[in-house]
Amino acid sequence: MTTPILELEGIARTFRARDGRGVVKAVDGVTLTVMPGETLGVVGESGCGKSTLARLMLRLIEPSAGRLRFDGVDLLALDEPRLRAARRHMQLVFQDPYASLDPRMTIGAIVAEPLAIHRIGDAASRRARVAALLGLVGLDADAARRYPHEFSGGQRQRIGIARAIALEPRLVVADEPVSALDVSVQSQILNLLVELKARLGLSYVFISHDLAVVEYMSDRVAVMYLGRVVELADAEALFRAPAHPYTEGLLAAIPDPDPERVRARPPIGGDIPNPERPPPGCPFHPRCPRAVERCRGEVPALRPVGATPSHWAACHLA
Repeated sequence: MTTPILELEGIARTFRARDGRGVVKAVDGVTLTVMPGETLGVVGESGCGKSTLARLMLRLIEPSAGRLRFDGVDLLALDEPRLRAARRHMQLVFQDPYASLDPRMTIGAIVAEPLAIHRIGDAASRRARVAALLGLVGLDADAARRYPHEFSGGQRQRIGIARAIALEPRLVVADEPVSALDVSVQSQILNLLVELKARLGLSYVFISHDLAVVEYMSDRVAVMYLGRVVELADAEALFRAPAHPYTEGLLAAIPDPDPERVRARPPIGGDIPNPERPPPGCPFHPRCPRAVERCRGEVPALRPVGATPSHWAACHLA
């Protein structure tokens, strides 16, 4: 049996509320696995906990509860030296290519920084590695002598990707990697990520609020709402036959090029509840068109639904 490259079991993270008296459950008991060579998409509206989950996966922030394993190793049990060694194998691509690159460093220094931190090679071998990495993401080697302000947003994201793969990681967490880019550039970056996955044998956690992008990139998809996973399924099954009303509403919100076509699913009504005061029962019930009395008082468990054992939903009516 293949060991998951990443396992989250009941991972949670709370923050102090703005009034200082309560807490906000940014991530609330998430259980997920990522298999070698897989792309797991994570989708949901802004504020649902996607970016917090990304940082928890890499132990960039500490969970309030739960277990976290990378390739079978308990990451939460590692001390700082062993955690740093483990981080060679898992890297992050940031959302904003303008904020994630130090404007005072050359591109060569930015891409070589992970190699220097982990004491890999000497100066000459690092320069050669940087040139190879820049070529791998579609940039000329002479880009190493230039600074971030000399590049477009798409080129900056290519540089961020080169930095992320410099240490030959096994897992890359991409947190909204194309949301800050022009639509014309997004497809280029997505195709680059697909090409690198095949070429380098990478596994991805791909986080986005754009369902069309998630469908293109993902093998499986986890849908988040108010810090919880409400649906988890193979991408094809989820987009063909969603089991949770929230997923149905997200799919209904995808723009249709034909304005005359009648939508099969209604869009989501209402507003996202205040995470400092979440509703009782199912967190989606105030916006759910199918909610019943049970939904208002009982939190639904994430359980298998549908025709395949890989399709799970947290809905009493699924």
